[in-house]
Amino acid sequence: MAELLDEELHRVRVTDDQEDVARLFERYDLVSAPVVDESDRLVGVITFDDIVDVIEEGAEEDIKALGGVRREEELSDPVWAIARGRFNWLLVNLATAFLASSVLGLFEGELQKMVALAVLAPIVASQGGNAATQTMTVAVRALATRELSTANAGRIIFREVLVGLVNGLAFAVITGVAAAAWFKVADLGLVIGLAMICNLLAAALGGILVPLVLYHFRADPAVSSGVFVTTVTDVVGFFSFLGIATLWFGLK
Repeated sequence: MAELLDEELHRVRVTDDQEDVARLFERYDLVSAPVVDESDRLVGVITFDDIVDVIEEGAEEDIKALGGVRREEELSDPVWAIARGRFNWLLVNLATAFLASSVLGLFEGELQKMVALAVLAPIVASQGGNAATQTMTVAVRALATRELSTANAGRIIFREVLVGLVNGLAFAVITGVAAAAWFKVADLGLVIGLAMICNLLAAALGGILVPLVLYHFRADPAVSSGVFVTTVTDVVGFFSFLGIATLWFGLK
């Protein structure tokens, strides 16, 4: 009996969350596990086939949540139900869009003097938004799988900031050269390059800090992060580009 005994047997309690059980199977490469009640009495067995269904369901929920879509939404739902389910987050996004646009109003005079600023400002904001989405997707996934925690948060944040700095420098050169060649203004290339560095750094910080803060306050980061992260990159992108342009061309 001693030779047959498996001391590394991993039990699953009937009260365990199904996603926690899925992570247990993934971590120890389990094929099956006994299910016990509060008194440690065997009440059943869970197999890898059951866990596959849980993983697929969780992945589907995360994808929908990142897009601001209700987890219960199906292709067969009526139009009114789908529209009502998506309305709330679209409304929040509209409010944050007005907030970002209000930054442009602060620089109305500069925009009227140089049309190039109005043309290039969305490029800075858009690039930051895309970079933030990349970081946010990795962060939300890491939180869901418990790979990201308070124990390693500092190291991951520092790594993402370095990634943002490297990409910021690279795209500063690319957009700077393109802008200077497009509008035949060398200083404009320097301004948009500096703004690109600022916004990609903000994107890296926002993309990981926003999910971490939401997770800390027990809000679902998959559902809520996108709107707030986009707001950060839009506001920082517009303000950094137009602010640097105002200072640079105002001092010259």
